[in-house]
Amino acid sequence: MREPALSLPQVCVGAVAVDGDRLLLVRRSHGPDAGCWSVPGGRVEPGEMLAQAVVREVAEETGLEVVCDAFLGWVERIGENSHYVILDFSVTLLDPVEPLAGGDASEAAWVPRSEVAELHLAEGLAEFLHDHGIVQVYA
Repeated sequence: MREPALSLPQVCVGAVAVDGDRLLLVRRSHGPDAGCWSVPGGRVEPGEMLAQAVVREVAEETGLEVVCDAFLGWVERIGENSHYVILDFSVTLLDPVEPLAGGDASEAAWVPRSEVAELHLAEGLAEFLHDHGIVQVYA
């Protein structure tokens, strides 16, 4: 029996938006993390610069305008038929208003950083955020 072929790795971006003690999160409506909370983000489109993809994805999923800042780190997600390489960036909000879910997000919210680890997060997100000093996961 032949193994199903994985798709080619896809480059994706994620946006880490912090406003005081709050973190911007979205609940994924489909894909490998459907129903889980994550940072806004998604695939980089052909010919699109990484920073442009970050700004676009945040706008599509939350309605918020941001400026892409420093690269934070990367994660890989390999599923049964998918392979994503996700490059996460910090972002600066231009106007920290309430987000409105759109695109691939069924919900969007500012979550107190002290409560982030209590949510049903995408696999590995709590550790990533902890490792980068964004949330405290371990006592």
